[in-house]
Amino acid sequence: MTDTAIRSPVADPAAHKAQTTVFGVILAVSGCHLLNDMMQSLLPAIYPNLKTDLHLSFGEIGLVTLAYQITASILQPLVGLYADRRHNPMLLPAGTLFSLAGLVVLSIAHVYGLVLLGACLLGVGSSVFHPESSRVARMAAGERPGLAQSLFQVGGNAGQALGPLAAALVVVRWGQSSLGVFALLALLSGAVLWNVAVWARHHGLARLASGASARVALDLPKGAAAKGIAILLALIFSKYVYMASLTSYFTFYLMERFHLSVGAAQMHLFAFLAAVAVGTIAGGPVGDRFGRKAVIWISILGVLPFTLVLPYASLFWTGPLVVIIGLLLASAFPAIVVLAQELAPGRIGMISGLFFGFSFGMGGLGAAVLGEVADWKGVQTVYKLCAVLPVLGLLAAFLPNTRRR
Repeated sequence: MTDTAIRSPVADPAAHKAQTTVFGVILAVSGCHLLNDMMQSLLPAIYPNLKTDLHLSFGEIGLVTLAYQITASILQPLVGLYADRRHNPMLLPAGTLFSLAGLVVLSIAHVYGLVLLGACLLGVGSSVFHPESSRVARMAAGERPGLAQSLFQVGGNAGQALGPLAAALVVVRWGQSSLGVFALLALLSGAVLWNVAVWARHHGLARLASGASARVALDLPKGAAAKGIAILLALIFSKYVYMASLTSYFTFYLMERFHLSVGAAQMHLFAFLAAVAVGTIAGGPVGDRFGRKAVIWISILGVLPFTLVLPYASLFWTGPLVVIIGLLLASAFPAIVVLAQELAPGRIGMISGLFFGFSFGMGGLGAAVLGEVADWKGVQTVYKLCAVLPVLGLLAAFLPNTRRR
């Protein structure tokens, strides 16, 4: 028997290299995800300044949020589709220029039109960053796409948590003009992403073509992939509307029901956000080990008993309950994104943009609708209504089983 006859695909150096996980690239895009989401979260921090200085109504403030959300969500799948058709990793550093321009415009915006322009520029920067950076994370993942997606996403979670802290330390103290200082972070992110883009140009596309992600051939009936993606979007709706109820109104709930101080309520919110970060890290590698569908089942439907109990729990149990809810719900997103990418393996950028954009949009829409509910029926009603959202996790039963041929 010759050497050629016994050589396995794994023994081929090129194939083996494509299966390795490039942690340097993944950590680079995760760090830039932190900087990007921290810069994006500075926009709400200047709302009090804008309302006072420009004499804005709450409706006009809402339009600023809408301008950001539209550009940050609707454009993402379009950018991802373009990236799939025209492999151009230099979109990554170029996208940071929009975020830089948005922060500079907002720092000098003393008329309402400039505020809207700055919000739109920030949204465009986010739209360019998320689909292409998620696509690069998949290139660097090798045979561990869940882990790569988790590490990438936890950077965004950290950025969202650091944004309010940065705003409290800098923007509240020095005012709207201090946003120009944070534009330097966009330059730092651009420099890192330039090197990532060079790596992706020389190695990324070849890894997608010959790596493990490209070798997964799905044996699915016609239309099963489209149905699976529709189900995953429904699960995103369930997850992010419930998450919006906690990130936007949980402190008000604790202050109204248990008469906590602002500081004590914020500590409970911090515990929830910390649990979200841990759950995000865990969801991807657990999906690599035990399968995406199992993680989605446990994350969405498994949280239902805890969401049903939460509106009736005492203060002692409320803290542990929201930590469990955060851990379980956050673990779903990496598994959902990777499963969707496996269902449409030739459209990784478009799928990433679609799911990140849809999550942005559902989070913003959910916060707006739940705010109206809170004004109408009280904030405690919000959690009684949202408690049933995880029932949509039953749809996970109809997800296709992905397997190698």
